[in-house]
Amino acid sequence: MSEAGSADEALGRAEELLERLKATREELERLAAKEDAEAAVEVLTELAELAKEVEAELGKARARADAPQP
Repeated sequence: MSEAGSADEALGRAEELLERLKATREELERLAAKEDAEAAVEVLTELAELAKEVEAELGKARARADAPQP
């Protein structure tokens, strides 16, 4: 597998995670409208975990794209 391919895969994974992040944020907004604080805290925790995953995937993509090509 080429470095560019690996970077593209990491970017693809980051895009998938961003979609999950968006859906989870929408769930949080729904819970806020219902004033369900306990469930909202759980969703906030999930959002934080997803954000960390996105950051990690973007870092991998950046590192792979910047890696010297053989």
